[in-house]
Amino acid sequence: MNTSVESVSEFVLHCVINSSQRNYTIAALIFIYLTSLSSNLLVVLVIMQNHQLQTPMFLYIATLAILDLLNSTNIIPRMVAALISDYLPVPYGPCILQIHVEAHILIVGTLLLSLMAVDRYVAVVYPLRYPSLITNKTVLACLLQTNVIAILFIIPLTVLLTELPFCQGNILSSCFCDYSTMVQKSCTEDPKFLTYLSGLTVVFVIGPLLLILYSYFRITLAALQISSAEGRKKVFSTCLTHLLVVGTFYIPLFLSYLLPGTGIILSIEAYNSLVIVGNTIPPMLNPIIYSFRNKEIKTSIYKIFTQRKGMVDVKS
Repeated sequence: MNTSVESVSEFVLHCVINSSQRNYTIAALIFIYLTSLSSNLLVVLVIMQNHQLQTPMFLYIATLAILDLLNSTNIIPRMVAALISDYLPVPYGPCILQIHVEAHILIVGTLLLSLMAVDRYVAVVYPLRYPSLITNKTVLACLLQTNVIAILFIIPLTVLLTELPFCQGNILSSCFCDYSTMVQKSCTEDPKFLTYLSGLTVVFVIGPLLLILYSYFRITLAALQISSAEGRKKVFSTCLTHLLVVGTFYIPLFLSYLLPGTGIILSIEAYNSLVIVGNTIPPMLNPIIYSFRNKEIKTSIYKIFTQRKGMVDVKS
């Protein structure tokens, strides 16, 4: 049945996953969501409670934890619902909203990672100027600007979505509402729909990555000039933590784009599996990486739990 964009009131998500793995995937997603929710909330709580952690870098870490919370909440529940029901109807408005929120999180996330890299660059290369250049007020202003930038660049994307004509039904072979899947499902060959997405990818994915790599290249050169072995170790340890977070963010993202781009044909099931991993694992890993590799956060978490244990012992 031919339909136009005006007559499409809902989309149907058909999350194609091997039936034998469906129950395991649902259980894994629920575990990932609960872990991501609790660990990211814990990181935010620790930073809010400990005034010594309310410094520029920890403000960035708290913001990253909030983004991870939003990302997991925006995607995982709908993924689970799509897997349980096999064919999940989603009203047109909420579907567009999910794409809008996901794009916003992606843009703010890449800009945030680049800001964190610049923060470390200034701290290592210009340590004496760091306190005057990087302040909490500067960080909050930068975070506000990243959100404004995201809103301004996502509005045209949302407008393009409302212009998509659908004449091949409304079933999306995806586990959540996805812009690329919707464009592929539409019956238009107008290049503007994918051209704008490609432009956003270059500006807000490739651009920040190049800035991150340049910053850490300069950090490495500066660290090698430090005479103290302990000083070099501290710099590289901090950089490794940030690079692990960058890797968990970018590697799955690139794989989902690069594999099809290199001519490797992925089945719908394989692509969905890659998308699920790429969108759910990083928000769970980020707080774990910072908790285990950051001494201040690890110490603060330990104090919270020991204090609560002490209170329980006193009451008993």
